[in-house]
Amino acid sequence: MSTTAATTTDIAAARFEPRPAHLDGFVHAHDGHLVDGAGRTLLLRGIGLGNWLLPEGYMWRFGPGAQSPRQIEALVERLAGEQYGEAFWPRFRDAFITEADVAAIAAAGFDHVRVPINSRVVQHADGRPREDGLALLDRLIGWCRTHRLWVLLDLHGAPGGQTGTNIDDSPRNLPELFMDATYRQLTLRLWRDLAERYATETTVLGYDLLNEPLPHEWQHRYADELVELYRDLTDQVRQVDQDHLIVYEGSHWATNWDMFTHVWDDNSLLQFHKYWSSPDRASIEPYLRTRDQLGLPIYMGEGGENTLEWIYTAFRLYETEGIGWNLWPWKKLDTRTSPVSVVPPQGWAQIVAACEGAATLSAPSAQAVLDDLLDAVRLENATWQGDVVAAATGHRPARIPAWGFGFRGRGVSWHTDGSAVLPGIREDDAVSVRFAGDHAHHPQNPFEQTDGRPYAPEEQLMVELGPCEWLEYELDGDVDPADVRVLGPHDVPAPVRVERVARGLRVTATAPATLCTVHLTGTATDRA
Repeated sequence: MSTTAATTTDIAAARFEPRPAHLDGFVHAHDGHLVDGAGRTLLLRGIGLGNWLLPEGYMWRFGPGAQSPRQIEALVERLAGEQYGEAFWPRFRDAFITEADVAAIAAAGFDHVRVPINSRVVQHADGRPREDGLALLDRLIGWCRTHRLWVLLDLHGAPGGQTGTNIDDSPRNLPELFMDATYRQLTLRLWRDLAERYATETTVLGYDLLNEPLPHEWQHRYADELVELYRDLTDQVRQVDQDHLIVYEGSHWATNWDMFTHVWDDNSLLQFHKYWSSPDRASIEPYLRTRDQLGLPIYMGEGGENTLEWIYTAFRLYETEGIGWNLWPWKKLDTRTSPVSVVPPQGWAQIVAACEGAATLSAPSAQAVLDDLLDAVRLENATWQGDVVAAATGHRPARIPAWGFGFRGRGVSWHTDGSAVLPGIREDDAVSVRFAGDHAHHPQNPFEQTDGRPYAPEEQLMVELGPCEWLEYELDGDVDPADVRVLGPHDVPAPVRVERVARGLRVTATAPATLCTVHLTGTATDRA
């Protein structure tokens, strides 16, 4: 199975079907890209439902001591009592993701959700399916069918743990999935049971077999075992389901693709994740090369947790290269980086302090705060941040960084004689990029903005243009050039001309110009 450079170009230039999803058949791989059941080429745009079935400590603003699901569950029980704790989690899952969330996701322009699953929610310790947990998936799939979204099932926490970190709920902070044959058998059974249950369900996009397996030193120690497990999981799925897409993630946070040297299943998708690194073609070149070598479609299945400027630029890069994507995550507490920000209830700071041992709440008081949290996490009570969605989709984003120009090369995305490129930041493009000001110390990585905070002066990047040089910024939907302000240092308007072009906007310098940000005035941030 193979593809050519021309095919890759065709993928990137294709006219993709608008959202919502078409559910008349199975999504599948075809000639190096994804198509739906009617054969229409797809460019996926999705959102991750993190924290719903597998809570992660940072999404609750917790520190050490309450990072994994097990630790968070223990904290709730310690503060509010065992009986309350047992009742809390079904109530939380009923409140955190409702049909209102699904409707809002569809209305915002996404076409699928990626659902992180903790094995303990859907499988008993002896391997039997847990019907209460599976009912949650059934309910979500039903809502997504109604609102025409696909559902990608993602095993985020495999039996025993596949990463050895807090994100997989491993019992002992070890990747015991690869150390204990019992956990391996449970994982094989889990995927066979899921595939058998959803074999005929076209709302299910596919099966994401393992989230971010084997980071750090484990990626080398158990490299062969991961390949063998992927092959065996594929066999288990295909025994009961011949139609659904199988999704493989690389090791080391889904960034190491060295294992992908052969096609294991023709109807498969390779997934990488991308955080806190330069959003440029060089950073994803290994994935593009593997796509061309194997002829399989590829997918950025988890990324975000950054500034609006980074999100806009990175996600335009993916779409230019014909790569579907999934923004992480939909909702968490007190955040700048997700579409939905939960307002912490009164007293939440005491819950956070208790995770490190400073328990100052009585059980009734803790119960009252947690009850308030269940109201706060509901969509109607949370804060909508449409600017995050706008940045990801490119639909009237509030601001675009000057360095976020297109990725289609000289004469298409830019026309400059620039030569002052920065090491590790868009070095393939001959556009002059520099840090703002004359600071003695610039960050080695200016893109590590995990909380989405504004750039500090020493982190600010600028672009320098000569007269008649231009840059193109890609947008989804019409934008009136009269609604655009291009600003330089200290928010002074830059000497430029703004024009509407087929893919978005062209900004041309009318005199020597330093550009910092492109602002679109009158952008909508209300929920669609």
